[in-house]
Amino acid sequence: MNEHGSDAPRTPQAAGGADPSTGTAGGGQIPARWSRVLVKLSGEAFAGDQGFGIDGDVVTALAAEIVAVKQRFEVDIAVVVGGGNIWRGMTGEGAGMDRAQADYMGMLATIINALGLQETLERLGQPTRVQTAIQMSQVAEPYIRRKAIRHLEKGRVVIFAAGTGNPFFTTDTTAALRAVEIDADAILMGKNGTDGVYTDDPRTNPDAELLTEVSYIDVLNRGLKVMDSTAITLCMDNRLPICVFDLMGENLAPLLAGESIGTLVS
Repeated sequence: MNEHGSDAPRTPQAAGGADPSTGTAGGGQIPARWSRVLVKLSGEAFAGDQGFGIDGDVVTALAAEIVAVKQRFEVDIAVVVGGGNIWRGMTGEGAGMDRAQADYMGMLATIINALGLQETLERLGQPTRVQTAIQMSQVAEPYIRRKAIRHLEKGRVVIFAAGTGNPFFTTDTTAALRAVEIDADAILMGKNGTDGVYTDDPRTNPDAELLTEVSYIDVLNRGLKVMDSTAITLCMDNRLPICVFDLMGENLAPLLAGESIGTLVS
């Protein structure tokens, strides 16, 4: 069994000239800072200036950035997308809905986003698979850990949708759980409208300072807005670093090249 938990040997990553059916690489890539990452994309970002739904231009820009990174670097990329541009479970609960039912609706919203991102990635030539925690075999594969790893080894982008399949857990927790399961080296936490973790909300406090590095314990003790406490604890227990960065700033390539961008939680 290799270091990423699969019996099959690792294969080259997808690049320019990749075989569209397998994603095997055509060469010319450079090593990345992390060889396998999970990118957490904000659902709200998908809405763009519309504030709701999916903005095709925004999704195309995000997908193009992922494709460019795959072509340039030797890196496996998995993705978890939120669903806040369509529905939030907490919103439904606030309106008097049963929280579990509202959360299941939110899981379906993440599937819509995942399918939209998949279609855009594949239109740009990047083989992609969507795996869902809720059975939906007509449109996506069920989540199977070893199959997800094999897809990554073949150079495909894997998008994990429908959260953990359980209510009361956020997509932050999904990102942490899936990252640990696929032996990712880091979580790249794309934030919409902020370039890292601050000591306070920079929109209301002009004296808030950007933290370039912070420990898991400090995040929990100071209540810093990174991920929910369940997700942070899971990352801490598994020593999985989290890099928080501006999702819309074309930062994926510099991050993988080793530049210090945003906030590193470790």
